[in-house]
Parts: sequence; C-alpha cells; structure tokens
Amino acid sequence: MKLTKENLQKYIKPDNFFSRDLSWLEFNRRVLEEALNPELPLLDKIKFISIFFSNLDEFYMIRIAGIKEQLRAKVLDTSIDGLTPIEQLRKAEQTIQPMLKRINEYWREEIIPQLKENKIFIYNLDELSTEDREGLNNYFLREIYPVLTPLAFDPGRPFPYISNLSISFAILIKKPTGEKYFARVKVPSILPRLLRIDTIVKHKSRNGNSNGAIKYVWIGDLIKSNLHLLFPGLEVIESYRFRITRDTDLEIQEDEADDLLEMMEENIKQRKFGSVVRLEVEKNMPQYMIETLVENLEITKDDLHIIDGNLGLSDLMLLYDLQLPNLKEKPFHPVIPEIFEEEENIFSLIRKKDILISHPYDSFNPVIEFIKQASLDPDVLAIKQTLYRVGTNSPIVKYLIEAAERKKQVAVLVELKARFDEENNIFWARELEKAGVHVVYGLLGLKTHAKMTLVVRKEVDGVKRYVHMSTGNYNTATAKIYTDLGLFSCNDEICADASEIFNFLTGYSEQKEFRKLWVAPINKRQKFLDLIHREIKNAKEGGTGHIIFKLNSLVDPMLIAALYEASSCGVKIDLIVRGICCLVPQRPGLSDNIRVVSIVGRFLEHSRVYYFYNNGEEEIYCSSADLMPRNLDRRVEISFPILEKSLKRFIKNYILETCLNDNIKARILLPTGSYVFNRKVYTENKISHQERMMMRSLPNPKKVHTKEAAE
Repeated sequence: MKLTKENLQKYIKPDNFFSRDLSWLEFNRRVLEEALNPELPLLDKIKFISIFFSNLDEFYMIRIAGIKEQLRAKVLDTSIDGLTPIEQLRKAEQTIQPMLKRINEYWREEIIPQLKENKIFIYNLDELSTEDREGLNNYFLREIYPVLTPLAFDPGRPFPYISNLSISFAILIKKPTGEKYFARVKVPSILPRLLRIDTIVKHKSRNGNSNGAIKYVWIGDLIKSNLHLLFPGLEVIESYRFRITRDTDLEIQEDEADDLLEMMEENIKQRKFGSVVRLEVEKNMPQYMIETLVENLEITKDDLHIIDGNLGLSDLMLLYDLQLPNLKEKPFHPVIPEIFEEEENIFSLIRKKDILISHPYDSFNPVIEFIKQASLDPDVLAIKQTLYRVGTNSPIVKYLIEAAERKKQVAVLVELKARFDEENNIFWARELEKAGVHVVYGLLGLKTHAKMTLVVRKEVDGVKRYVHMSTGNYNTATAKIYTDLGLFSCNDEICADASEIFNFLTGYSEQKEFRKLWVAPINKRQKFLDLIHREIKNAKEGGTGHIIFKLNSLVDPMLIAALYEASSCGVKIDLIVRGICCLVPQRPGLSDNIRVVSIVGRFLEHSRVYYFYNNGEEEIYCSSADLMPRNLDRRVEISFPILEKSLKRFIKNYILETCLNDNIKARILLPTGSYVFNRKVYTENKISHQERMMMRSLPNPKKVHTKEAAE
C-alpha cells in the first residue's frame, strides 16, 4: 500500500513533533556552543558570537513577528507540536534568556580578557590618555557631530521614528527654566560601532603605536561623552542606549499587483515601518524612560529585553576582519578541479562526462567561466538562468548582460521575493532589462528557489543543451562559506527537463511529469513518498532499506510521518539536519531506527542530498529544497539526480558518511529535543567532515571529481 495522507495520519500528533521555533533556537544554541569552544581561535569565537546575535535578530524580525501578528489577529491555531501562539512566545523567551545571559557574561568575562592578552583593547574613555581623548573628541567634531540629529519629543514634536536594529540614546535634558524634556539621538549606522584609535589619533610621539597594540572605543561611548554639544545651553541629565527590532516580513499581495517590480519597491519602503517586536535597553535605564519608550513604540513589557552588556553584538564581525592569522583558524582557499585546467572549452569538458563541484572546497570560478564562455562563444544561441540571491558586483550578471549585447537570447528569472535581498535583486533586474535581457519575476504565489542555468549551443551534429544545477545560489561571496554541490551535465533527459521548467517559469504550462528532475510544487513531495515507500517495500521483502538525507530543515509533517512509517518497517534512516528538525528521533515504537546528526562548523552546511539505497542500486538526488511545506508547496524547486557512479561514490563516502561519523563538530539529536556531541564514535581517530574535505583538497590541489572519487 502506497504512502498517502490518509494512512500516515496516525503519526500526525503533537507529541510526535518538535516545535519548529524551539528547534531553531536549539540550532542557535549550537552556534553559541561554537563561540564557547575553548579549542577555537579567539577571532573565530568572536565570529560565532556575531553570528549568534545576527541569527537572533532575524528570528525576532521574522518568526517572533509572525507569532505576534497571529496574536493581534486573534488566531488561536496551534503549531505542529500543539502549542498556541502565546505558548510558543513564552517557551521561546524562556529558551532565549539564559542563552543571552551566558553569551553576555562570556563576552565580558572571557573574550575581553583574551583580547587584552593579545594586545587588542576595547577601552572606556576614562581609561585613555589625555592625548587619545583629545584626538577622539576632535574626530567626533569632524566626522560624527555633522551626521548626528538630535530629535526632541514634546507636545509640539511627535515621538521620532526609530529605525530597525539601530542603536539610539534616550536622553533627558533640562532647560535653564528647570523644565525637563525627552530627546533621542541615533548612533549613525554608516560609521563602525568600534572606532580604532590608532587610525584616528595621530600621536606626536614616535612610539604612539603602543608596541603594536590595537585599541578601540565604542562609538556610542564617544557620542555619549559629547552629547552636551548637541544641546547647547541645556543640561544633559542622563542618557541610556536602546535598540529596537521591527517586523520585516513583507506582506505581498501579488494578485492585486499590476507590476510586481513596482509593488516590491513600495513594500520595501514600508518594511522600515513594521511594528516593533523587541525593545532592548541598557541594564540601568530608569523606569520612567522605559515606560516612555514602551508607550510610544506601542509595545508591552513582554517585548522588553533588559541587557546586561553591550547592545547589538552582531556588529562584532568587524573584529573578525582584523588581519591577524594567528588568532584565526588556518586559512583555506578553494581549488580549481583539474579537469578545468585542460586546454579545452568548458562545453567539450561537459560533453565527456558529468562534472560535480563541491563548494567551498572547489572554487566557484568554473561556474562563472561557464556563463562567461556561453557569453563569448559565437555558437551559443541562448542562455537561461534563475537568480535568487545574486550578491553585489556579480560577475555572472555582467556576463549575462554581455551575452545580450552580443544578440544572444538571454532569459533570466530574478526572484524579487528573496528575503532581505529584494533591493539587490530589483537593482539587477533593472540592469538586465536595460541590456535587453528578457527578465521575468516568477510565478504568482510562488517563489522560484531553484538554481539552474541552461545554455543552448549550435554544434556540428545539431543543437546541444548544457546545464548547471546547484544546491546553492549564484553568489560568489556565499560560495566561499556555504557548502554546496553543483552539477554540470549535457544529459539529454536532464536538459530537456530543464528546458521545460524554464518554459513553465516564463510562459504557461500544466506539465505534471518530468524525465529525470523532481519539481516542486508539481511532483516533489510525491516523489519522496514513492521512494520512501520503495525502501519500506524492500525492507519488508527481506532486503535492506536505508535512507540518508542531508538538509537544512526538516519540518513537513507528511514526510516526517513517512519516515516514521519507514522506521517502524525496519528501514535504517540517517538524517543530517543543520538547523530545524521537527522529527523526534530514537523514540521507542516511533523512530527507533532514525538517527539525527547536526554539524555546525567553520562553513555553513547548506547542500541538500537525498540518498536511497534501493537494494544496492543506489539513487542520489541533490536539491535546492529542504523538506518544509514552503519548499514543497509554495516554491519552484528542483531535485536533480547524480547519475555517474563515481560521483555517487564521492557524495556517499566523502560527504554523507563523513558527516555521520564526524566526532568533532557533529551533535546527536536526543528524543528530548536537546543535542549532545557525537562522542559515541569517538576514538583516537578524530573525524571532522569539513576538515577532511579541506585536507582532501590540500595534498593535490587539482582534484577532479569526474574520476573514480572513492578509491
């Protein structure tokens, strides 16, 4: 009997699922644990502190904002784990607060002393020499004072607008008449939060560099010490820092839009006025000031966070940018696979055999070269590409524009709804349109998250198609820090499917079946159910059932239920889930045969790989999609097969197996929802998946994945 919604319904119970949001918070706890890792170099610890706070900001802007919107709309529906919106909020805050306390204590009590040991100082102003203080005050007058805008709040002037994630001062001033007023001054975001003293203050003495010491002050401290200059003739009685977080999830009414591009531009303008979902204040801010902010920001005390430490520590990433290699993990530079060093054009290389590249271990340059050669090659007739998160100064967009200028047919789907990249994508969409590229913005009600490029080329034996498909974006910056897999192929069936998907994206299509690719929202969920069912059938017939999924998030209730059913039928299931996992593993009678591993390391695990044993006839699919309802139902996604046996062996042996055996960075998910390090397999043989992938590149920098990869 096939797996259907009806026969999987028995598993859809709140007790069988973890909360999506609490699971995400456990992921951020693993980021925190990396920051606390005593074996990590100092600046890498700081990097993870910054990532922890940046993640938490986005969690409030999107997830907490969404829950609070439900409460305002009086939506009482429970989440997958049976929690009401108010229960979700309460449990989230109960989880977050101890983590905030721990990380702020860690920053003060351990990181700052370690910085001092390495001659990196973050000073209070009163700790500085007179010469340094005078130099900083002169810098304030030259560079900071002109961009500050004091905003008064009184009966004649309304409460000022406070921008998202900005740090401001709440100030009480007194006039000579004795009247007291509230004012606000914003810390300018165009200037760094930490000011490096030696780049600002030019010492008269020869030894002013303090023997190589690096000295900083918080820009907020410098502004606070000079606030009196903004209010001449008045007394600044007291001032305290605060920071707000707004709802930034865009409400998009596509069906009402005449022009999606213009509508997105307008929505981005509105985003900055989203409702306030969090107010962070300094620990010693007096109650009357807190009440003034709470009332005028139209929030409640439940939205208030009193912080015992510096606000906005996501800005600490600027310390990681210091050129101090002795305080960072050993550098790693991506390598170019040997096959791309051959003196042939890229199309003749792809014709020989499918080529797999593994970022960031393999360089992103071959992907750029693929687009570049397609742009230059007079035999190329057309280029079609999807762009989700393009990044700034994109060489790929540059070559697409050049291709259009050379009169090639160029069609690009630019996803305008890529969260937090909307403005960047709007810019590139307009630049492409100016060059004559046919630009489309996606399908009504769907985000296009698939990552693929199709090149059509006229050759001696007729028109030939080439594709590049990837688990990650066409973004040169993220390709250096995200782990992703990309496939070059000229397989006729894969290319035919890609052509039909582009027709689906740019025109109209009711196509339901494809030759090799799985496509959401058309058939992806059903394909997963069919292949899980096949593993169940094989196990029941006395064979071996084995499934390995590597992904970012596992949320979809029906597919989780299908995995529970497979586990109960004897299928071994290994899941490598970086972030959210709503599946409860290792629960007797439910998920005995399911193990969940999570890896948080120097690179962001981003590739999605789906492995099915299939009685020895192994099948592996790579994908742009996680197993979440949004990916399966509300996005255009693709899963592409790995057909070459050598490439399958590489993925299984070097990626899936080493992730599962990692005993350095991997953690095991317990039935309680907590994670513990994977010490069960700890021996003298230390295994780190990411280290092994880097080491694999180092002895012979010109590795090629098209050869036998698993010798």
